[in-house]
Amino acid sequence: MADITEDAIQQGVESFMATFGRLPPNFALMAEHAPGAFAGYGLTRSYVMRDRDEGGALDLKTKELIFALLDTLVGQTTGARNHATAAMKLGLSLPELAEGLVQVMMVGGITTWNVSGADVLRHCIDLQKTAQP
Repeated sequence: MADITEDAIQQGVESFMATFGRLPPNFALMAEHAPGAFAGYGLTRSYVMRDRDEGGALDLKTKELIFALLDTLVGQTTGARNHATAAMKLGLSLPELAEGLVQVMMVGGITTWNVSGADVLRHCIDLQKTAQP
């Protein structure tokens, strides 16, 4: 059984490395102190974060946008920023992000904009400014 858990943990780590280039500290903590839980999460994440050429139904840009919007909805600003950054690296435009964030506001109320949405958009505006020559 340990081999299955170790393989699942490795898949989770590889999934984070492929999309973020690192294992976020909160997930590293889970992997260290609750390896079985991280193993389950890692398998789910590696399944969801497949691009179309790997058998995923949605492209990674769309998946990252969805995660950014869902994190915004629940007030997880750090996660929303990380996923929006990843989506922009995959070609997401600021107008696409802004439109999605307004959709979140329509469902979750103005608080979602004030708690996370505006911060996520500002973060991505800054990213775009620093990326331009």
